[in-house]
Amino acid sequence: MNWLLRILEKNRVHFETGKPLAAWKPLYEAVENFMFASARPTSTAPHLRDPIDLKRYMMVVVIGLLPATLAGWYFNGLRVIALILLSYAVGAVIEVAFSIVRKEEINEGFLVTGLIFPLTLPPNIPFWIAAVGVAFGVLFGKELFGGTGRNLFNPALAGRAFIAIGYAKPMASGFITPPGDFPGNLFKWIDGSTTDAIASATPMMNAKGGNFESIHNLLFGLHPGSIGETMSIFIIAGGLFLLFTKVANWRTVAGILGTVFVFESIVHAISPASTAPGYWHLLAGGLLYGAFFMATDPVSSPITKGGKWIYGILIGAVTVLIRNYSGYVEGVMFGILFGNLVAPFLDDITLTLKMRRLGREA
Repeated sequence: MNWLLRILEKNRVHFETGKPLAAWKPLYEAVENFMFASARPTSTAPHLRDPIDLKRYMMVVVIGLLPATLAGWYFNGLRVIALILLSYAVGAVIEVAFSIVRKEEINEGFLVTGLIFPLTLPPNIPFWIAAVGVAFGVLFGKELFGGTGRNLFNPALAGRAFIAIGYAKPMASGFITPPGDFPGNLFKWIDGSTTDAIASATPMMNAKGGNFESIHNLLFGLHPGSIGETMSIFIIAGGLFLLFTKVANWRTVAGILGTVFVFESIVHAISPASTAPGYWHLLAGGLLYGAFFMATDPVSSPITKGGKWIYGILIGAVTVLIRNYSGYVEGVMFGILFGNLVAPFLDDITLTLKMRRLGREA
């Protein structure tokens, strides 16, 4: 690949200030930095840096998402790949446009957002709704706040929340009955015309009526659901990979899952006939996917250890309240968005209490 690096470096001069292609410098640097580690020093101290820090972080998350992505493709067919490509295309256009206008580098942040978002959708969602969702998430969830590293909300969740409220019916339908044998739906294109493959309800929808999917089916994805949220065993594997690499913080995950387990166990003890046990809720819906891959976003979550615990507990509590006492069947999305909203305050409170304690000890 040295030949490609030499070509890129040789043509860099054409993208410098005052040159004909100066406006496209962010796009040029994005291509270069995506394939190679930057050898250029920082303009201010410290000059020693890890040049692939952000890139490595994003790629680790993408690797962690691969098991859930492959499962979504296996169960839901080639349309999943089309949705992922659409998500990347729409988001990339917006990212490039804002980078050119701001004359800033294009960050690798959308590598993750572009994959997380489509995995939260029903597999048969209309393409135009998916495009609207990812555009809203990138534009209003990130770019209007200043871009990668400055967003208040998780962009993928912001986009999903927008279309979940604005297009409630398509977001609550279009789920696919899982195949019974190999190679599943890997090489099939399934849409609304394939009526025998379209399912009417997910486990969370059925749970509202007191019908609970088996643990076996929840673990191995043998039930309808959003693209990346059905096969719990693969989500757990990817999530543990993030924890092992320390890309995700275990305190946030433990706070969410522990809170849901405890409170749902209490609710089940009060109404055992109409509610599922706590361990069932850990595997159902988008809880695992949200806890491992969205709530742990380092930009929109607290940075303090104490803040991460409180943040996780709040998300878990909101999830339980919405699942059991609202018209929505799932509360993880709103729980995380609420956590994103209060994350700065949690850090402020945690740091203030810590400084007071240190002051008294001194």
